[in-house]
Amino acid sequence: MHYKKILLKLSGEVLADQPQSSISKAQLQHYTQEITKVKNTGINMAIVLGGGNIYRGARTDEKVVARIPGDYMGMLATMINSIALYDMLVQKNIPARLMTQIGMPNIYEPYSRSKALSYLKKGYVVIIGGGLGKPCFTTDSAASLCAIELGVDVMLKGTNVDGIYTSDPKKDKGAKLYSALTIDQALKEKLHVMDFTALTLCQESNMPIIVYNSTKVDRLLGVLQNPKLGTLISP
Repeated sequence: MHYKKILLKLSGEVLADQPQSSISKAQLQHYTQEITKVKNTGINMAIVLGGGNIYRGARTDEKVVARIPGDYMGMLATMINSIALYDMLVQKNIPARLMTQIGMPNIYEPYSRSKALSYLKKGYVVIIGGGLGKPCFTTDSAASLCAIELGVDVMLKGTNVDGIYTSDPKKDKGAKLYSALTIDQALKEKLHVMDFTALTLCQESNMPIIVYNSTKVDRLLGVLQNPKLGTLISP
């Protein structure tokens, strides 16, 4: 493996083991094991979590509150997920630090690039919660910006399918899996990889992305050894 430092982006939905649940202990244990296997190779890792299993601020079919307060609710949802994963790592004696992009001085320390880099250098798994701390940005954009700030070698996006397909594989049995593509291709073909802002940030900073199936055992370590187990998106 030629990767020394990575950023893992996980959607909130992957922490739920069924549609009506929010956080599953079994899923937390699964991701803790996946993270541990990678950490044991000496790779430094930062993690950004989504919050869609609890609340998705930009959801259009569920206007409980207006967009801006809804986005803040979504940021708090990412913190709930981040705390859950952080606590599971601590329980398993994995050195970890949780930082937040939104003000929570009495609970967890604010995110700063210099502090995060210091923790990574010391071998801590660094979890960054709270999105970007501002409304109207997705957690994909937050992950992209953090990946760039921390100078990681690659950003990984964990999903519940094997990578990027020509169409939704759950709806189209003829959908074909891309083994590799460029960010330009993803944008032109309107593939649902990440939002436009996240992809553009990665493109401008020459940040490669690997999309893979995070629900499978040993797949995180496997895709770092062989990107063809997912979809490699080059800038």
